[in-house]
Amino acid sequence: MFAVIETGGKQYRVEPGEILDVERQIPEEGGRVTFDRVLLIAGDGGTRLGNPTLAGATVKARLVDEVRGPKVRIFKHKRRKQYRRRAGHRQDYLRVQIEEIAL
Repeated sequence: MFAVIETGGKQYRVEPGEILDVERQIPEEGGRVTFDRVLLIAGDGGTRLGNPTLAGATVKARLVDEVRGPKVRIFKHKRRKQYRRRAGHRQDYLRVQIEEIAL
């Protein structure tokens, strides 16, 4: 059984037991994360497709760790004008383990 969820403006295909890095959000009590924007569930009983989401469907996950992504370097310049700017960014992620897909 697998599901397609949407979180942080991105879509992920998830299965129970899978470890996944998602955009940082505030976890619930006890280190649980619930994704309620489920777009598709497929498995033994066929495929259920949402329009755009499945009503009442949730994917429950357990918080494993809070991690940071790789550094992205930003460099701006204008030729012949002595203008140079350098900056960087590191995105915060939650590493979660998918526990249950509930319909």
